[in-house]
Amino acid sequence: MVVSVLLVGVGGQGIISAAQVLAEAALSAGYDVKTSEVHGMAQRGGSVQSMVRWGQEVFSPLIPEGEADYILAFEMLEGLRHVHYLAPRGVMIVNRVRIDPLPVLAGTAEYPAGIDRLLAEKLPDTMVLSAADIGAQAGNRRSAGAAMLGALSKRLEFSPDVWERAIRRNVPKKALDANLRAFELALCLPR
Repeated sequence: MVVSVLLVGVGGQGIISAAQVLAEAALSAGYDVKTSEVHGMAQRGGSVQSMVRWGQEVFSPLIPEGEADYILAFEMLEGLRHVHYLAPRGVMIVNRVRIDPLPVLAGTAEYPAGIDRLLAEKLPDTMVLSAADIGAQAGNRRSAGAAMLGALSKRLEFSPDVWERAIRRNVPKKALDANLRAFELALCLPR
């Protein structure tokens, strides 16, 4: 069995870093791991997606539409845009943050209202959290990615030491304590 996780958001949110931590955790747990990234206009606040897949043997890093076991949406609209990737029994974890795309900023489009509520209604196993608030509570709002991974970790079978090792190997020393703390705080959230 292959587990597929799609991480989506906007450039600057730490999607690539979170995917690296997740891939390292899966690798440390003894799995074959494949990853793929699409940066788009990431440096300009554009859409970013990373795919992480693991199992006994993984042949492709790409997740077909309708086959993601988990989607980590670091931004609500990006979660809505990628919902078609979710498997029928898949789980979406959504960060309750709004980052207006260029058409909204230019006044040519409107940001959809109530995305978090819409996703929760459409997908009953959706978890909505305020990852930046968890990061702030941990000492650094930019630790939101670690909070998202903490929420995901409750649904995976990786041991706590595997996660800690992966975070330590991929997070700069100056941000390490806040990231470890944000990960731990997310473990206390209801599933």
